[in-house]
Amino acid sequence: MKAQLGTDEGKHKFVLKTPKGTRDFGPKEMAIRERAFKAIISCFKRHGAEVIDTPVFELKETLTGKYGEDSKLIYDLKDQGGELLSLRYDLTVPFARYLAMNKITNIKRYHIAKVYRRDNPAMTRGRYREFYQCDFDIAGQFDPMIPDAECLKIVHEILSDLQLGDFVIKVNDRRILDGMFAVCGVPDSKFRTICSSVDKLDKVPWEEVRSEMVGEKGLSPEAADRIGEYVQLHGGLDLIEQLLQDPKLSQNKVAKEGLGDMKLLFEYLTLFGITGKISFDLSLARGLDYYTGVIFEAVLLQQENEHVEEPLSVGSVAGGGRYDGLVGMFDAKGRKVPCVGVSIGIERIFSILEQRLEASEEKVRTTETQVLVASAQKKLLEERLKLISELWDAGIKAEMLYRKNPKLLNQLQYCEETGIPLVAIVGEQELKDGVVKLRIVATREEVKLSWTCSDLNLIEAVECFHVMSPLGDF
Repeated sequence: MKAQLGTDEGKHKFVLKTPKGTRDFGPKEMAIRERAFKAIISCFKRHGAEVIDTPVFELKETLTGKYGEDSKLIYDLKDQGGELLSLRYDLTVPFARYLAMNKITNIKRYHIAKVYRRDNPAMTRGRYREFYQCDFDIAGQFDPMIPDAECLKIVHEILSDLQLGDFVIKVNDRRILDGMFAVCGVPDSKFRTICSSVDKLDKVPWEEVRSEMVGEKGLSPEAADRIGEYVQLHGGLDLIEQLLQDPKLSQNKVAKEGLGDMKLLFEYLTLFGITGKISFDLSLARGLDYYTGVIFEAVLLQQENEHVEEPLSVGSVAGGGRYDGLVGMFDAKGRKVPCVGVSIGIERIFSILEQRLEASEEKVRTTETQVLVASAQKKLLEERLKLISELWDAGIKAEMLYRKNPKLLNQLQYCEETGIPLVAIVGEQELKDGVVKLRIVATREEVKLSWTCSDLNLIEAVECFHVMSPLGDF
């Protein structure tokens, strides 16, 4: 064993660490995660979604050619006997493969699972090589923009529910982008690569993006300047109307279709009452190749000081869009299944929640235990075991210390340390009277309750307390 761990002289020292771009999550971090997942899943279910799961690895050819320039970030696995495999990069492509393979043409589903990317990690900002995605997608042939509007409503609900701070949901349309590129003089063959450059505008200034377009991707300076006039525009219905009257864009069929649908989308979002958080932003590109229509991205905003005119973006926390052609890429006859979906950037959200809790120094409960079964004197282990068994059988979350004769003070301290709100105390006098003493840890109030097979009002009291004093969200 020592030799394996490299402790012998002259051997390489074995270092215990997680691989680059990954981390462990202790009970405190997992408590935060579980509560965030609960809020997200609750929203997905509220909107009628079913749940599926797919393998963590796919055939390499399934993932190839779906992610544009990001394809280089896919983890390829070593050939294990005839199949070339890769770890899944996202949940959308496996979903499309699942629909095509099972000939499903209509489903509303959510999927929460880990994905893998050979990215340069930025751990403090929630960027990892192994991370969770939380996806909600609507597949099927429906009237325009109704499912798309619901996806945006879901993003609004989740971000509002988690109380992460001020946010904006940027929306655009791939057809508007393609039409814009066409009227600006971008060759068809350069649409996707120029789209990837535009997608960087949320991270770097226009001058750097322009330099990349001209210097690295061979676009003419004139075309780049024309793109610059458009991609710095953002607004709402007024901007859509303005672009519908634009002498160049209005003559492009693809852009006109996209603007028409964008106008319809804003009408539905107005009915949902969420347009105050929506921005039609022509710089939004989303680099993935499979998007065909509406695209969107939610970012958190940070007002640095009162002199700043516009809030600054502090990171994307959700993104998605319409991908009507992806399922057809897996179908032998090319049959398309229109899809639109959203992915919640849960790792970024976790990082924000963790940082907020550290700053507030608020204590996080890592268990859901409702009551500790304690004894006031020695030699009462049998009675504690009987009582805790009855509580478990009644569905009560209960614990006891694994000692035959624990001191009462130690038992009460354990409750204070772990946040258990109630203590059921078994004592010699209580046993004679057929009662149990129930103590509220925070206030030290005590009440004696019956403990018999016919009248288990201890259980009722614990349940009542739990309903009236639910655990805080975080």
